[in-house]
Amino acid sequence: MTDQAHANLRRNPNVVSRERLRGPASRWRRHGEPTLAGSGPDIDDGVLGPGSLAWDVLLHPATIVFQSAAQFILQLTYKPVSAGVRDNDPISKKARAGTLSLFDIFDRGQRNSGIHAPMWLGDMDTAKRVSGHLIRIHEKVKGDLIDVGEPELGGYAANSPRDSMWAALTEMHTMLWVYERLAFRNGLPKRLSDEQRDEYIREVKEYCRLFPHNEEGLPNSMAELRALYERDANLFGGSELMAIIPATGQQFPKLVAESIKKNYHPSQFLVQIQLFLQDKLLKLPAMAAVSGKTRRNAGISPATEKRILCARKLMMPIIWLVQQGPVERYFMRMMSGRTRSS
Repeated sequence: MTDQAHANLRRNPNVVSRERLRGPASRWRRHGEPTLAGSGPDIDDGVLGPGSLAWDVLLHPATIVFQSAAQFILQLTYKPVSAGVRDNDPISKKARAGTLSLFDIFDRGQRNSGIHAPMWLGDMDTAKRVSGHLIRIHEKVKGDLIDVGEPELGGYAANSPRDSMWAALTEMHTMLWVYERLAFRNGLPKRLSDEQRDEYIREVKEYCRLFPHNEEGLPNSMAELRALYERDANLFGGSELMAIIPATGQQFPKLVAESIKKNYHPSQFLVQIQLFLQDKLLKLPAMAAVSGKTRRNAGISPATEKRILCARKLMMPIIWLVQQGPVERYFMRMMSGRTRSS
């Protein structure tokens, strides 16, 4: 960022330029420059590895374009994740202070999206450095109440084996849904075989091991993953009372909306355009890609679900278009960060 841009930002932190929207490398690389797995004779294959099914899934243009929208849909139906955002996320803290802006929402999404790629695609040193960075961040993400309306659910802790495992599993499961239901691969999107789906889950298990976990609880197949969903079904869904911050009694969405309105600046139209693409245009196919149970947990009515599934069919030309090179590269740059060569 130029000296003039820094000076403008100090005068009004709510001003957004194209340079600020694109962001510096430090937005994603505070934990060091990543090393691509298997990129040299002395570089290991990392957690998943070149040639793995997981790499096919994660590197497909559809996943790159839709992964952020799809991931948020499923992860925020897991109540401990939603509670952690509500109580401890920087967005929540800024909203309570009245300093949250629309750019902060976008910046948070960029950081969340971009930090995962080095763990998926990097060598083991990269994966462990980045996962260690996340673990340190999550040390304070914990609370005594998931939902004030359901105190029997207890509390949450981002670094507990249960919540850490579900954060990783929901992240990776959404990528599979996107790949199967939105990715054009020698024709229209199609489901993988049962054997391939089990292979993907076994590979995902290696990723889960980067974070606090109970080894015996990690799934080895899609059937075991479904059993885990059934076991913890009471932790998925939502309620009106989930929005209440237990420590203050305030409504989290209301705080966010009020702060964004207070800190609006006309230059934030750049953010509005990007968020329209991610949260409106792309969210519709992403919502169609997730499971029916996830849509119900997200509060989607049967009538709205029918419209979403119908819209997915009508939008297939657009879904194909956004998987083409220029669009894919744009989303990779915006959501995975600037590299030394970009």
